Amino acid sequence: MTYLDTHVVVWLYAGMTDLLPPSMRQLLNASDLYVSPMVMLELQYLYEIGRTTEPGSVVVLDLSQRIGLRVSEEPLHRVIALALQQTWTRDPFDRIIVGQAALQQHTLITKDRTMRDHYPYAVWDE
Repeated sequence: MTYLDTHVVVWLYAGMTDLLPPSMRQLLNASDLYVSPMVMLELQYLYEIGRTTEPGSVVVLDLSQRIGLRVSEEPLHRVIALALQQTWTRDPFDRIIVGQAALQQHTLITKDRTMRDHYPYAVWDE
């Protein structure tokens, strides 16, 4: 299982796979892909402020049909327990996205350097 950060989902939806390093594209093709429900909420926020063109649910549904993306169904209380440990950021989206992946030490694809510095299973080859 591989989790995707919000910006990766945006790029996949927009067909901008060239923004991903080749090794990350290979990982995407070789993995079962998941997102935290928090990614869908963050996408909705981006839509509401005009930074994306589609609501979060539309983006996730489209990618679920095109590439088999799934939304994690882990219990929220378990995710929050790990998100509480992510004291390196005040961003609730990042805390929960990392907490979700950390439940079973799953890989998280993210360009975000801070996430990669603090979550040992976050990856991005530059």
